Amino acid sequence: MQQPEKVSYLLAFFSVIAILHFHLLTAVISGLAVYVTTETLARKVPATWGGMGREVILGVVAIGVVVVLFGAGFGLWTFLLGHQGVSALLMTVAGTLDRIKHSLPPDLVATLPDTVEDIQTMFADLLRENVQHLSAVGMEGIKVLAHVLLGMVVGGMAALCPYNDAQAWPPLAAALHGRLKVLAVSFHKVVSAQIKISLLNTSLTAIYLAVVLPLWGVRLPMTMMLILFTFVAGMLPVVGNLISNAVIVVISLGVAPGVGAASLGFLVLVHKLEYFLNARIVGGEVHARAWELLCAMLFMEAVFGLGGMVAAPVAYAWLKSELKSVGWV
Repeated sequence: MQQPEKVSYLLAFFSVIAILHFHLLTAVISGLAVYVTTETLARKVPATWGGMGREVILGVVAIGVVVVLFGAGFGLWTFLLGHQGVSALLMTVAGTLDRIKHSLPPDLVATLPDTVEDIQTMFADLLRENVQHLSAVGMEGIKVLAHVLLGMVVGGMAALCPYNDAQAWPPLAAALHGRLKVLAVSFHKVVSAQIKISLLNTSLTAIYLAVVLPLWGVRLPMTMMLILFTFVAGMLPVVGNLISNAVIVVISLGVAPGVGAASLGFLVLVHKLEYFLNARIVGGEVHARAWELLCAMLFMEAVFGLGGMVAAPVAYAWLKSELKSVGWV
């Protein structure tokens, strides 16, 4: 292995630590999303469109990707934090728990949260991250928005670099570009696989909540929000599905004990299906089993908190791809 390659690996390692330590994960994820999407669309531009015309087309593609992804993300964020968003969902869960406490054993009641803040703390304990200010808007929100925008701009600019004369790059720059390419491929594989899993889980949950239960004369409150919450939470492997399932079961118990039992049984089956899907889809894409990803998530969550848990699947897939490229695994 050449010296520039070794230096690029060291820089990549310390970059991951710095990104998680300084809370830059949102910028990196948004940048990678724009980079991967722009590169995918750029491959469809005919090779005959050379010269300045191709550069202009690619620039338009990059700008379009930034606008579309930012608009979609901002719309989803606004909906989740709106008056009928996650805050309202937590209020519904708190009200449900308050109603069903008197019908439960005292020992079990003592373990249940009393308020929305307690529920948020419960989720924080599960994820080891405080989400108490989930719906807060202020300087922190502006900071995150700025990170997302800057990350998208950098991702779009980076996506155009491969079409320059890469042969003329200095050795270290070429090695760093190699690390970026492997990271982008790993990101694309993990996100694509997780979207497939989350879409299937959400579709099954939607059929249960919006079709099966109404056929039996049962309608859960905030059904559409529960479906959307299932998809968003499902983007976090394994743990996200547990969170959405817990919310659905609690709200189902508020309707009737039988509905709660039925929801629990259905969601246990869906959760078992997710393990199978992780082994087949994620494992097939990044050559990693569900238990490997879960161990990586637990380790990085313990070190870096929620950001580490979110970054773990991509970081692990990236590490495994790099080790495979040098023949170590």
